[in-house]
Amino acid sequence: MSFDYDLFVIGGGSGGVRAARVAAAEGARVGLAEESRMGGTCVIRGCVPKKLMVFASGYPGHMADAAAYGWDVTAGGFDWGRFKGQLETELDRLEGVYERLLNNSGVDWVKHRAVVTDAHTVMLDNGESKTAKTILVATGGWPFVPEFPGSDLAVTSNEMFHLEALPKRLLIVGGGYIACEFAGIMNGLGVEVTQFFRGEQILRGFDRETVDLVADQMGKAGIALCPGTNTVSMEKTAEGILVHGTDGSQRVFDLVMFATGRKPNTDSLGLDGAGVEMAPNGAIKVDEFSRTAVPSIYAIGDATDRVNLTPVAIREAMAFVETVFKGNPTAVDHDLIPSAIFTQPEIGTTGLSEEDAVEKGIAVDIYTTSFKAMQSGFAGREERVFMKLIVRKEDDVVIGCHIVAPGAGEMIQLAGIAVKMGATKADFDRTCAVHPTMAEELVTMRNPTRSA
Repeated sequence: MSFDYDLFVIGGGSGGVRAARVAAAEGARVGLAEESRMGGTCVIRGCVPKKLMVFASGYPGHMADAAAYGWDVTAGGFDWGRFKGQLETELDRLEGVYERLLNNSGVDWVKHRAVVTDAHTVMLDNGESKTAKTILVATGGWPFVPEFPGSDLAVTSNEMFHLEALPKRLLIVGGGYIACEFAGIMNGLGVEVTQFFRGEQILRGFDRETVDLVADQMGKAGIALCPGTNTVSMEKTAEGILVHGTDGSQRVFDLVMFATGRKPNTDSLGLDGAGVEMAPNGAIKVDEFSRTAVPSIYAIGDATDRVNLTPVAIREAMAFVETVFKGNPTAVDHDLIPSAIFTQPEIGTTGLSEEDAVEKGIAVDIYTTSFKAMQSGFAGREERVFMKLIVRKEDDVVIGCHIVAPGAGEMIQLAGIAVKMGATKADFDRTCAVHPTMAEELVTMRNPTRSA
């Protein structure tokens, strides 16, 4: 059978674009459809704009530190409009980069929605039908807002990058990393932030001792954390948005952002009709090679709801090309993936938490250290750095590393290599410290704090 393409990709995010480019470099005829902006969640409405906002929100603290170091610095008012313009210009530039990468790779791409009509066919929203030997779905995820009275008044992380003006009073609903990151960002930009979350603590699933320190410092920074609290209803009033909370409170906010979860962006893609098996939450079921129940249809990234991180989607894309176009079946290793949470303070983490180890019945030694960083301590700030190693007693292997510190994400990227390689605590101990740095504490913790 003759096909229009060897590969047709649905979705122009990091994973989809990488798969398309690399497959084309192998000589494949590749088509790609993206219904929105090229670059997907990470570039347009996720990692990149969020990190730029994190940078922007940190300058009040930097300027306060500068004064303590003898600089005559005066902070003026933050100009959201000016920053927003710069941010949008940068996102436009990055979208252009993605488009040029596809063009230079010879990928035939279009800005249209595509749906799957059978195992080898997609239909574009302009009425055109395209056939392909292999179809790859890389449509990512999308924020989810539960329905309740007034839920239509809420915004999500998607809209936070494009606000016409900063609110004075912001409610963030959710306790996950997106909610906590935006709480820190908006607090740093001078917004009065309240955060509702249903659990007893934020960042469920992360190492509790690590999270407790972050929550404490968020509170000290002025963020009003409200555990065990959710919204019952919301209504528009002359003063703003009146929110009725499950704690019986009634409070008025200028803006309410929901960050209560994301779901695979797979609605109305025609996958069910094509025979693709789907999970109840809309995730595409795949095997270790990212292949669906239909042999010619594959899926990668957040649409599969495995590990929802941009670098993981890219690695899945590379493994897909190895498997399908290079004849080298390659499964992605989803174990021991380091990650950063750009809260303020920042978290870097890889491997098991202490709670994970206990739940799995693994006997471990726990090494911890907490201290004031030299730079902020000199400036008189009270923020503390925290580092934690989870060491398996059986063989001395470091199975978890957790860091709360400025630049924790940079540190965990390198520590993640050691943990992935199976380094032992003895390996850490025999590594010479780099002094004076915060990271040197990772190799100078000699005695366990406790065992678990």
